[in-house]
Amino acid sequence: MQPTSSIKKKQQYFSTFDPRYFSPQIQVTSLPMTDELRRWIADNKLAGVDDHLLVQGLINYGISPSAANHEVSTTSQNPYFQAGQKFVQLLRKRESHANILAELATLSPRSLTIQRREKISRDEFLENYYAKNMPLILTGITKNWSALSLWNPTYLKTNYGHVEVEVQSNRNSDRLYEINIEKHRYKMRMADYVDDVVSGGATNDYYMVANNGNIEKTELRGLLNDLEMFPEYLDPLDINGKAFFWFGASGTVTPLHHDPVNLIFVQVYGRKVWQIIPPYYTHLLYNYRGVFSEVDIENPDYDKYPLFQKIPIIEVTLEAGDAIFMPVGWWHAVKSLDISISMSFTNFVFPNKYDWSYPSIT
Repeated sequence: MQPTSSIKKKQQYFSTFDPRYFSPQIQVTSLPMTDELRRWIADNKLAGVDDHLLVQGLINYGISPSAANHEVSTTSQNPYFQAGQKFVQLLRKRESHANILAELATLSPRSLTIQRREKISRDEFLENYYAKNMPLILTGITKNWSALSLWNPTYLKTNYGHVEVEVQSNRNSDRLYEINIEKHRYKMRMADYVDDVVSGGATNDYYMVANNGNIEKTELRGLLNDLEMFPEYLDPLDINGKAFFWFGASGTVTPLHHDPVNLIFVQVYGRKVWQIIPPYYTHLLYNYRGVFSEVDIENPDYDKYPLFQKIPIIEVTLEAGDAIFMPVGWWHAVKSLDISISMSFTNFVFPNKYDWSYPSIT
């Protein structure tokens, strides 16, 4: 017999973090040990749960006292467990360092703000933001963009309505729509997509995102003529695969994630609200898959993800013409407040390629 859903929930809670609120379900039947229960024991021992609590939990679940004592006492002697324990100890060291950095950051009165500057030199940008991994909002670097006055849904329909584009569709049917992005690719005419965006109201069900690669289409390259690359920060000759077009309705959401490179994101039309978290909170963000957090930042389940309550969130709103530098590793979630058109770029004149190890924990 497999463990009940209640004990599975406790397993996930303990293996993630704080074991102090363990309250096992009482069972009256006698059950055999299973590999799932053994994983539960190992998870909780690695999380620091006392042996007597684990024994009592197993007994209450339905395991005989002798079997419960034997399994708990012998787990620590298992060479596989001992090998894993070493890595957990190293992880705890890194977590303690991250906690110290987070604590120190709170001493600054500006720790929950992002600086806004009209424009800065290449050297200052590199020294104070890029190299220091600090975000920045730039408010004046798009003043020569004709896109600010041209781009809107009507402009896209009139000039590019005939072009076949790719969008993400049927996102509301899948909580993991970003992870399962390949399942949601859908092709349609730009004109039809514009009609959906304009008439559909606030929705996250369809969205033209960076990974749709539409700006790479020859028929849409004319949009780049409405922009002026920022030569202080970006390389205009290195744009292939490094410029991205976003277009969607009010209510579109990019869930909490971090990017594997540095980027500049430019709001051209409409507004977007950004919720931002520094990278030294990564160990509290339940990053079980790729670059994504398990937490729905708009409706966090604190029973399931209790550590998320400890995290301060920086919130900023980008108006049309604003650009934000989002450093590599910084967590962010983004929501459109209006029909929105945006561009993002990763073609910096500085090195922008990094080695990452991505978790895949199921």
